[in-house]
Amino acid sequence: MKLFSWLRPAGPTLTAAQQQRLDQLPSAPTLGECSLREQRWVVVDLETTGLNLNKDVVLSIGAVVIEDGAIDFSQQFERTLQRNGHKLGPSVLLHGLGPSAIAAGSDPRDALLDFLEFVGDSPLLAFHAPFDQHMLGRALKDSLGYRLQHPFLDVADMAPLLCPQANIREAGLDDWIKWFKLQVFERHNASADAMATAELVLILFNRARMQQIHSPLNLQQRLSQWKRRQQSHSF
Repeated sequence: MKLFSWLRPAGPTLTAAQQQRLDQLPSAPTLGECSLREQRWVVVDLETTGLNLNKDVVLSIGAVVIEDGAIDFSQQFERTLQRNGHKLGPSVLLHGLGPSAIAAGSDPRDALLDFLEFVGDSPLLAFHAPFDQHMLGRALKDSLGYRLQHPFLDVADMAPLLCPQANIREAGLDDWIKWFKLQVFERHNASADAMATAELVLILFNRARMQQIHSPLNLQQRLSQWKRRQQSHSF
C-alpha cells in the first residue's frame, strides 16, 4: 500500500455491469480534416442546481445529433438525474424540474453512462460550452471516475466569429435566435435548448463553409485564433 493512500477519497462505486460499460467506451476523438458535414456532432445542454462550478450539480442532460448536414431527430437524448439533498433554486423550478421529477430520475451513474454511449467518439457542441464542459466533466469524474477529454466547441464563440456583422458579442442564445429569426417554440429545458442550439449550429456551419472553414479542425483553429484576438483587445 502506498504511503498516505488511505488519505485519498475513495473512488466511485460501480457495479460490475457499470464498470464493463465504462471499459467498453471508445477513446475520446480528436478533430480532423473531414468536412463539417461528414462529422457527427453531439449538441448538448445541461440543467443544473445553480451556476456554482464547485458546489452545484447536473440535474438533467439534453442532447441531439447533427449528422450529414442536418439534425437527426432519431438520435436524441434526455435524462433527469436523481439527486438527493440538493437545494433547488428558482431557475430549476422554472425549467419544470420539480422535486418529484428529480426524485424519479435515473441513477446518475447509469444516466451518465447512457450519455457517454450516446456520444461515442463524437465531438461536443454547446452554447457557453465552458460551463457545460466543467459541470459535465465534474459529474463524470464524481460518478464514474471518468475523465472527459472530448473536444468541446462553444457555439457562443462560433456565432460572433462567423457573423461579426451582428455586432452582438457576449449575447445569449435567445439573442442569436432572435437575430436569425429562428422559430423556436419551446425553451428553458435541456432538450429544447439543445435543439435550439443545434438549429443555430446548422446556420453557422453554412456561414463557416462560405468563409472557407471546411473541417472540424479548421473550425477549432479559427475559434482559437478569434478568442486570442478578443482577449488581446480586452487589455
